[in-house]
Amino acid sequence: MSYKLVVTMILLGILSLSGCKPSKADKIRTLSVTIEPQKYFLSKIAGDHYQINCIVPSGSNPESADFTPSQMMAMDKSVAYFKIGYLGIENTLIDKVSQSNPELKIVNCSQGIEPIGDAHIHCEDDSHKHNHTYGHAGGDPHTWSSVRSAKIIAENMYKALLELDGENEADYTANYNKLVSGINNTDSIIKSYLDKAPSKSFIIYHPALSYFADEYGLTQYSIEYEGKNPSPSQLKELIDKAKAEGVKVVFIQQEFDTKNAETVAEAINGKTIRINLLSYNWDEEMIKIAKALAQEN
Repeated sequence: MSYKLVVTMILLGILSLSGCKPSKADKIRTLSVTIEPQKYFLSKIAGDHYQINCIVPSGSNPESADFTPSQMMAMDKSVAYFKIGYLGIENTLIDKVSQSNPELKIVNCSQGIEPIGDAHIHCEDDSHKHNHTYGHAGGDPHTWSSVRSAKIIAENMYKALLELDGENEADYTANYNKLVSGINNTDSIIKSYLDKAPSKSFIIYHPALSYFADEYGLTQYSIEYEGKNPSPSQLKELIDKAKAEGVKVVFIQQEFDTKNAETVAEAINGKTIRINLLSYNWDEEMIKIAKALAQEN
């Protein structure tokens, strides 16, 4: 066999082997979500079959976030976009990306969740308190802030993955069942803390825990009134109600002003607790909220 023929065969063999082994990056497809809690759920179900791109980083306000060119490029390359459902900014995002990626599959993670709509001033009838949000003039888009809603979100994600990639159904089913088990465990821990809570009411600057309050029979009082800082008279009314109900917990979110929350906490001899509903660690944040209500933080 000639030298040239041997060299040619070796080169062909190398090219053949390299062609049969594409890089791992080429194999993994991308899915996009709006917020980190979605990434938490979807990553656990999708496993190694997809990489998850998150649009709004933890700590940013998802109702007013801007999109960077790199985020739009990641969206454009995605197989599907999992929107949380009720954030107006998502409609803008979909309009932008649909021009360059018209085949992008859109999944509404909150499909099947009954929205908590326009809330109104606190009702004096104690039997209805848990259904009301004090001083908020719009529906709450934070559907992920309760266990019951989290299960629906996870189920919507699971069904969408089966449609996208039925060949790996066994993996997705096992991962989904494991996730639901974890959510149920989180629910048990939350209930164990809330059973010890001295008050079933709490204060928060921006009313983002409506679904949590509704699920566990709590009353959420919002400092923010119709999207704005409260007037002195509204602040006094809130403080008086909080004192009457023995409220000692004031939740503050890093993406909102904390001055009024600190003022209210001082007036009721309470405590401010910083929470991050946009944290990737959804389960830890939910437990932290319940633990704070049990006044064990």
